[in-house]
Amino acid sequence: MLTRQEIEQYEDKYLAAYAAKSKDSRGRKVKEDEHPYRSCYQRDRDRIIHSAAFRRLEYKTQVFVNHEGDYYRTRLTHTLEVSQIARTIVLALKLNEDLVEAIALAHDLGHTPFGHAGEEALAELMQAHGGFDHNLQGLRVVDILEERYPNFNGLNLTWEVREGIVKHSTVFDKKQNVPELEPSTQPTLETQVVDLADEIAYDNHDLDDGITSGLILEKDLEDVELWSRVCKQLIAKYGALDDVRRKYQVIKSLIDLQVTDIITESEGRLCRLNLKSSDAVKRLNSPVISFSEKLQREREPLRKFLLEKLYRHHRVIRMSYKAKRFIQDLFNVYLAKPEQLPYVLRSDKESDSLRRIICDHIAGMTDRQALDEYKKLFDPYEKV
Repeated sequence: MLTRQEIEQYEDKYLAAYAAKSKDSRGRKVKEDEHPYRSCYQRDRDRIIHSAAFRRLEYKTQVFVNHEGDYYRTRLTHTLEVSQIARTIVLALKLNEDLVEAIALAHDLGHTPFGHAGEEALAELMQAHGGFDHNLQGLRVVDILEERYPNFNGLNLTWEVREGIVKHSTVFDKKQNVPELEPSTQPTLETQVVDLADEIAYDNHDLDDGITSGLILEKDLEDVELWSRVCKQLIAKYGALDDVRRKYQVIKSLIDLQVTDIITESEGRLCRLNLKSSDAVKRLNSPVISFSEKLQREREPLRKFLLEKLYRHHRVIRMSYKAKRFIQDLFNVYLAKPEQLPYVLRSDKESDSLRRIICDHIAGMTDRQALDEYKKLFDPYEKV
């Protein structure tokens, strides 16, 4: 049997000096005996996968509302894609694959139904009452809201995974101040990898979904240099391809190009910095894991295209505003008559304000649950 101690020895021998090694973890909030044949990060990963919040990601929106079609990404498929991309990068850089997988699988646990529209609605409703942010909500899920263990609430994850959830940083994330997780320091390299893997996944897979939905036309992408260049390379290699294969190959090639660039650029930075430990990473003034400046410039027109042609498409805007109205109406009807909430929520959460209880309840819903609840509360012909 491969023991936890042997796994830790393997990490010491084969991972880079600046990787976050499981034997050096700062531990858990509630002390537990560690597992005999799993590292602490492997155990965190497994707890996340078995959580109710993780299962609910299957029916939470990425861009398209769940009932729009079975092909489109959900939070769950997106999460798995982020994990796969992140693991590829960390293996090449000799970082901790188990830690990056745990952070990647947990990074969207705090997301609401209906994507960013749901989050905007809850943020507005909670603005004067402690606010709402999906990273902080993710930490709340793993620290408090999951109820599985007899000795503590939450999942009792390691400090490093909890830090990775809170410090997850993309254009959709704001830096959060959680004093115990050292907001002024840089996150682990593994967290930094998840940040960029998330960007790669949602850019390229939203592009895929946008083309499949018909909201984006491939001919409109001809003026986007990065897309056009990859298309020309594929034509030179394979000749003419049918629409489905061409789209898949372009998306695949764009992901590979970006992953390779991150590995090459980050490896060069790490060599120049000559970091001797994971703690040395935290003392730096800026992240280490990065795209090259050249590719960063080349990615901008593609991201601008997505913003203008997909995220601001009138159908997406309609879906978003309709979703916000669902969330606002659910919140306000619960607030006006809390007795409509399940009894367990009212009886077991006395330490939280009513607004926070309602916020947690709605944030935890899937798209389908929220739509069903809306019909029960507002459709006079629907059974309650």
